[in-house]
Amino acid sequence: MAKATTTLPRKLKQPRISPLVGLVLGLIILLISLVYSVTLGAAEIPLRQILASFVTFDGSYDHLVIQTVRLPRSLVALLVGAALAVSGALMQGLTRNPLADPGILGIESGAALAVVATIFVFGSSSLGVLTVVAFLGAGVTAMLVYFLGSLGRGGPTPLNLTVAGAALTALISSLTTAILIVSQRTLEEIRFWLAGSLAGRDFNILLQALPFVVIGLVVAFALGRQITTMSLGEDVAKGLGQQTAWVKIMTAISVVLLAGSSVSLAGPIGFIGLVVPHMVRFFIKVDYRWILPYSALLGATLLLIADIAARILLKPQELPVGVMTALVGAPFFVYLVKSKVKK
Repeated sequence: MAKATTTLPRKLKQPRISPLVGLVLGLIILLISLVYSVTLGAAEIPLRQILASFVTFDGSYDHLVIQTVRLPRSLVALLVGAALAVSGALMQGLTRNPLADPGILGIESGAALAVVATIFVFGSSSLGVLTVVAFLGAGVTAMLVYFLGSLGRGGPTPLNLTVAGAALTALISSLTTAILIVSQRTLEEIRFWLAGSLAGRDFNILLQALPFVVIGLVVAFALGRQITTMSLGEDVAKGLGQQTAWVKIMTAISVVLLAGSSVSLAGPIGFIGLVVPHMVRFFIKVDYRWILPYSALLGATLLLIADIAARILLKPQELPVGVMTALVGAPFFVYLVKSKVKK
């Protein structure tokens, strides 16, 4: 018997325009957004001073603000946006659920509850501890959502998973709120973080979470071909000789690493993982070898732009970036519910 292979259909391999062109354009837009983000702040710093802080750092006030406040914040936005978008794309491809997203399926809420409970019980903890706790919360929630979604008629269908995720999110959010009501100290420590915020992030926080995000992204990009095949249906994937159980496990690990790191860095920021993969599919239809890197670039850019908007709309006051993403993501979620979810 001839050995089965996981060769993709020919139409997936012949885009009309090279995807590399889009990646280059996306990278240019991302760099422009990054530069503009670094220029924003309470203090007016000339562009030449900003450039000089990278070339001839002299320890002056302006240079310190750029290197210790604005640049770390912008890089955290880039990292979190890429991680959320890629985790959302992975979940949508694996489950064939257009509403799959770390926020909507409760994974971000689970990570947030774990962080809040840890601070409530043990007091302030280091980011390293909170990152591990966030991973555990995200992983347990993901398993619960899949288990509850599997109990419904037809098994873990997109609708069943969405309903299970919404129900579990409501329960987890209630528990989180109860802890914050009981403990004013916990609320004061993380109230801005719970809305999704990038304020006050520094290089120490970034470097502690960076290895987990990088590992999650590397695993995700390595699974591009397998996720493409899985998105065509599990039976098709098995018929092509794919080890579907192994793909599910590795995808779950990647999603938990990405979502857990994002929550520990910036709190629960919703809708980036939902919206970005659908935007990417306007250009890259079903090939996850390209959808995943495109999602990383677009997610990073969108969160940077959302953070820029959060800083300038009510200047000098600042909105949590999670509010800005919700303003765009909530209407898009309603559109997807009406147009794509079927029983």
